[in-house]
Amino acid sequence: QVQLVESGGGLVQAGDSLRLTCAASGRTFSSYSMGWFRQAPGKEREFVAAISKSGGSTYLADSVKGRFTISRDNAKNTVYLQMNSLKPGDTAVYYCAARGGGVITAAPRYDCWGQGTQVTVSS
Repeated sequence: QVQLVESGGGLVQAGDSLRLTCAASGRTFSSYSMGWFRQAPGKEREFVAAISKSGGSTYLADSVKGRFTISRDNAKNTVYLQMNSLKPGDTAVYYCAARGGGVITAAPRYDCWGQGTQVTVSS
């Protein structure tokens, strides 16, 4: 399995940008599809973005299309979530996840999870 550590969260104002980073351990990072999920207080964990093993395919939730971008650098064992035009509704703990199969949006199908990083967007 791979171990994941997220970073880059923080407190920002509406309209600002943040880039989240997920660093993975192990030498087989390129064999994992990667996803970003978020969970706001009192709400279920929801899909944000996912990227295929090669990085050739990406998927975004409708709520973040046009504002967020997911990318990966397999040489650095890292996946990124670039978040622009942030809104108060984006406030949540953001989690990085990995799975050995193909890229999907369902959280229960991911095998490994990071500890999460808090993103707070003030109005």
